[in-house]
Amino acid sequence: MSWEMILVLTLIIGMLACLILEVARPGMIMFSVLVIFLVSDILTAKEALSGFSNEGMLTIALLFIVAGAVQKSGVIDHVTERWLEKSQSYSGAMVRFLVPISMISAFLNNTPIVVTFTPIIKNWCEKRGISPSKFLIPLSYATILGGTITLMGTATNLVIHGMLLDYGLDGFSMFTITVVGIPVTIVGLLYLFTVGKKLLPNHKGFRQRVKEDAKEYIAEMNVESSFQYVNQSVKKAGLRELNGLYLVEIIRKKERVSPVRDSTIIQASDRLIFSGKILTIAELQNIKGLELRTGTDLDLDDLKNGSTYLIEAVVSHQSGLLSKSLKQAQFRSRYDAGVIAIHRHNERIQGKVGDIILKPGDSLLLLAGVDFMSKYEQSNDFYVVSPLDMPQILKQKSWKSWSAILLLVTMIIFVSIGWLTMLKAMALAVVLMLVMKVVSAEEIRRNMQYDVLLIIASSLGIGVAMTKTGLADVISSGLIAVGNPIGTIGILVIMYLITSIFTEFITNSAAAALMLPIGLELANTLELDPIGFAVLIAIAASASFITPIGYQTNLIVYGPGGYKFIDYVKVGTPLNFLVMVTSLVVIYNVWF
Repeated sequence: MSWEMILVLTLIIGMLACLILEVARPGMIMFSVLVIFLVSDILTAKEALSGFSNEGMLTIALLFIVAGAVQKSGVIDHVTERWLEKSQSYSGAMVRFLVPISMISAFLNNTPIVVTFTPIIKNWCEKRGISPSKFLIPLSYATILGGTITLMGTATNLVIHGMLLDYGLDGFSMFTITVVGIPVTIVGLLYLFTVGKKLLPNHKGFRQRVKEDAKEYIAEMNVESSFQYVNQSVKKAGLRELNGLYLVEIIRKKERVSPVRDSTIIQASDRLIFSGKILTIAELQNIKGLELRTGTDLDLDDLKNGSTYLIEAVVSHQSGLLSKSLKQAQFRSRYDAGVIAIHRHNERIQGKVGDIILKPGDSLLLLAGVDFMSKYEQSNDFYVVSPLDMPQILKQKSWKSWSAILLLVTMIIFVSIGWLTMLKAMALAVVLMLVMKVVSAEEIRRNMQYDVLLIIASSLGIGVAMTKTGLADVISSGLIAVGNPIGTIGILVIMYLITSIFTEFITNSAAAALMLPIGLELANTLELDPIGFAVLIAIAASASFITPIGYQTNLIVYGPGGYKFIDYVKVGTPLNFLVMVTSLVVIYNVWF
């Protein structure tokens, strides 16, 4: 091996380790590796930046905008909610809900679908006394399965399509992958309706657990006239830097002050509502003029009023809050919301709420103003997954609601009959949406998931480095040596398993971009159809069922469903095996 190969291999192994250990944000880790390749002259500037002009990557960026416009319209979730309401039984509702959801996921980004339908499902479950954990993992898995049906079903398919074009190959048509995606989806859904349903846990969701144990999360103190900081600010009273406590609201007669700011004035007879490590409330009891209200009947629902709401949000992979504490992120002033509790891996994080360092998948229970949803419903910082009782004015109910869907359907038809490429169709859709004022420039900025795009563009450049240095060829030769005794099917199994392992611990698009150069080298050496290897990698990279961290939709439902890591392993492992066997059988017979 040359020194270039050794350097590329060493950096990729280091990159994978950093991604698994969450040393930094995934986009920054992968971009840093790309920069090292550029500085060391392994890649030219054109090669290093090729991922940023890749057709698949640009199409994904445009799809973020289109999907955001469709989600904002509220039409699909309104229709699906009414459809779901017609089912009264758990089994009937699962079939009635997951089948159309998987079909929708074939044409829309699955992340906004899961964000949209998580609160709908939670509401439906709560009304019927069913645990949300019986529904939310199937919701995530159904959208992943549906994404394998068409070219635009998931970012992974578009990444591979763009890379195939860069390698001088034909790429995917709209329905190239459908011949595998439909059998995989049918088998996967049948599993979820039967065996998988029995393996699902019966957990209480994050919000429900907090509600039932409200006294562990909130405490109330009365301000007496003898308190020396009456008519002075919260900050001056020393109520901002408390040991393990967080002042989330002040109840003043019929008025509610929330969220509480540094400048908020404290008045006699105020009721101070604290969240956090309630056992440390003794610190406040020693202050003259502050009296603990024992036997308080205050419930979490009592914190809601006409101007404040309880909102559950999940910290996203591309959040600007990652690796920061709430205090460092200035969360209260930035979002105009107070944090009542934080859960991670289905367990409450003990300690001072303001000092907790946030990680992807953390569930936050917020007390926020009525305008929170309009501002942050599509924020890249977190996914809002509350059963909302927000004013419905937040959803468009005009002709614009349908225009986004009609434009999307029209563009899909144009792509399907070959009039436009996917990139041209999505670019045209975005321009028309801007002209018709269906989306604004600000909404485009909010819908764009920059960290995801950076991951994809960087991983494409890293794939070029693997091919250019010959590392992809060396790895493919090793795989052939190992798999030859079993034949072509053995090599396909090994490729699938490696891609599947990668996608469980790094992002699915990055796994696809790293594995495709190896797959194409294998196809060239074995004189087999490269499209067959590309489809195999696309399916394997999408089939992330075993961990909550490999796929964004799994992470979104992690906290709201009250799941544990082992729940994904128990339900997802058999599904992963079924998807692998189904896809290998179809791919082997169609392309090889």
